[in-house]
Amino acid sequence: MSPDLARIIAMDTFDVRFPTSRELDGSDAMNPDPDYSAAYLVLRTDSPDELAGHGFTFTIGRGNDVQVAAIEALRSHVVGRSVDELCADPGLVSRSLVGDSQLRWLGPEKGVMHMAIGAVVNAVWDLAAKRQRKPLWKLLADADPEWLVSQVDFRYLTDALTPAEALDLLRRGKEGREEREDALLRKGYPAYTTSPGWLGYSDEKLARLAREAVAAGFAQIKLKVGADLDDDIRRCRVARSVVGPHVRMAIDANQRWNVDDAVAWVGALAEFDPYWIEEPTSPDDILGHAAIRDAVAPVKVATGEHVQNRIVFKQLLQAGAIDVLQLDAARVGGVNENLGILLLAAKFGVPVCPHAGGVGLCELVQHLSMFDYVALSRTTQDRVIEYVDHLHEHFTAPVVIRDGHYVAPTVPGFSADMERASLTAYTYPDGAFWVADRAAVPGPSAAEGSDDTPRDSLGVRA
Repeated sequence: MSPDLARIIAMDTFDVRFPTSRELDGSDAMNPDPDYSAAYLVLRTDSPDELAGHGFTFTIGRGNDVQVAAIEALRSHVVGRSVDELCADPGLVSRSLVGDSQLRWLGPEKGVMHMAIGAVVNAVWDLAAKRQRKPLWKLLADADPEWLVSQVDFRYLTDALTPAEALDLLRRGKEGREEREDALLRKGYPAYTTSPGWLGYSDEKLARLAREAVAAGFAQIKLKVGADLDDDIRRCRVARSVVGPHVRMAIDANQRWNVDDAVAWVGALAEFDPYWIEEPTSPDDILGHAAIRDAVAPVKVATGEHVQNRIVFKQLLQAGAIDVLQLDAARVGGVNENLGILLLAAKFGVPVCPHAGGVGLCELVQHLSMFDYVALSRTTQDRVIEYVDHLHEHFTAPVVIRDGHYVAPTVPGFSADMERASLTAYTYPDGAFWVADRAAVPGPSAAEGSDDTPRDSLGVRA
């Protein structure tokens, strides 16, 4: 078959879960026992090159099956479509999925369905980048500005950002692009690490990991806070004593507080010179974030990992409610919507410091920040990507950190491919790990109530 006649012939889905709660990895004031999980999909084609598009969205355990079911509901929009058509214009599938009126009713453009759309859209971009033999960041950075603008849905945005303004930002981003790309390939992109700061870790583990982070070249760490003020004061004191006065230390409350509580709590931690307070209150409370920002300055306010769509980001920026925008590669409707969010941030001059960690979020989001630097914002000043040292071994092209920086990926695609062995072992509830785990632990079956169905193919090249 000629490659230009190839079609998407299947969408395989997987409920992949890792037992991170057992070591308290990922623990915070709102989520004390997360099991990092991925609702994962593979778009298989009948192309002679055997390339497949991989995508996923991140959850923290129970409910991952619900997220997989949402992805399954989108199958008819993708299977049977022309590979050439979708790869030439990923906006086609984005508009098709967002525009399904009956599924849109479940949002609109928010929640489980929107995250499912993002997973599918990201898989299309992964396939497109592989077919162009480029990592996604470079595909985007090399792209024609007019084409990039065509990928963004400007509905609900034009009171803050018009297509003409976006085009101007992207055209200006072309100036000096080659020099910035060279610098990215030499130095990488600045990172910060949350690995020392999980709420369930002992003070000894916090101190050890913070010390190791500084030795590894990180100029910023982050601590989870918000459950108990006395504990937070003690833990911040431990961390600051280890990293010294010149390493930035951010704090993250994971939406735990009311507005007044946030102001008082951050004030109580101010002696430790926190760089930002992340998710101090509900991610939907735009005016609350604005009030907190006014009250806690010079501590910066950051949010975004649970912001539901570009419209909420627009309002946070319009209201002057945030100092740092933390987009997420898998929370919104995929690359297309994140392009719009990056353009909004550039228009308002607010630095983007993405949320990462989880399962594969570091792998994905590095591409968005690297594109932003090379072809849009043109700077890494006060910009860092979160890094967490969990679960990278399950990906075929895992992130590489060197001297506190993300090394720019060179493997074609969106860095989303999971190892075949990991999919086999950790697919829930019938993967080898979970079967062995149930056999080792007496009690009710972990698969009780599961409606998972067997899969006949992983859709992954051996």
